[in-house]
Amino acid sequence: MEKSLKKKYEALAANIARYDNALIAFSGGVDSSLVAFVAGQTLGKRSLAVTSASASLKRADLELSEQLAEAWGIRHRVIVTKELSKREYTSNPTNRCFYCKTSLYEELAVISKNEGFEVTLNGTNVDDLGDYRPGLEAAKNFKVASPLVECGFSKTDIRSLASSLGLSNAQKPQAACLSSRFPYGTEITVELLRRVEAAEEVLQNQGFSQFRVRHHGDLARLEILTSEFPKMFQNFTEVEREIKAAGYKHVTLDLAGFRSGSLNEGLNLNMIDIKDVTHS
Repeated sequence: MEKSLKKKYEALAANIARYDNALIAFSGGVDSSLVAFVAGQTLGKRSLAVTSASASLKRADLELSEQLAEAWGIRHRVIVTKELSKREYTSNPTNRCFYCKTSLYEELAVISKNEGFEVTLNGTNVDDLGDYRPGLEAAKNFKVASPLVECGFSKTDIRSLASSLGLSNAQKPQAACLSSRFPYGTEITVELLRRVEAAEEVLQNQGFSQFRVRHHGDLARLEILTSEFPKMFQNFTEVEREIKAAGYKHVTLDLAGFRSGSLNEGLNLNMIDIKDVTHS
């Protein structure tokens, strides 16, 4: 491990070790995985990683979180949060993530109160701070700590350290919740979440490395890396057939390629009332 990375690792471990105990919001992604892993190293059984099995989390990611926790020997609990029972979430406003994270942190606050945890930690990193992320306000409201931000970790730092520590998901592609596949204002239902998940499983099984299936009614808009376009052109007939079998009538390839958060394109953040972001 190179010196600068080792220094950040030591800072992260010290940051977490200062707590008597901690809950970790753990999705199975590399960011929260690094926090959960280091918390397990420093706090042992005084840490508890918690994963929400909401329908907006891919079942594959839920299974991954369980496998990782077992492999690392850390305490892990699966809960089901209630955001899909809330109209302010299912109506899919521009600050949908605020309501999702609020539901999560409400549940974690109950666990914390009942079981005496000192702090709740998340996997937010410094790269997240420059994006439109209403969920960060929810974390602030519940006084959730972000040790990766406090220690200056970028996404690159996280992947590098996770690789050095031998975390098997160190290079796992970005995996935002399934609700992010729907244009703002499109109603979110469990049925539609499952449809998107089934469509993305097609791309996963075909061997694409980074992708999204954006839901536009009967049309599935596929975002893949432009470097993998030749592979798509070779297999498009099969991909189209299988995605239609998942419930779509039309399938199209986005020629701009994969973009994280592409449904935020054209969103005028200056026109969003700050009250929509900071209040439930």
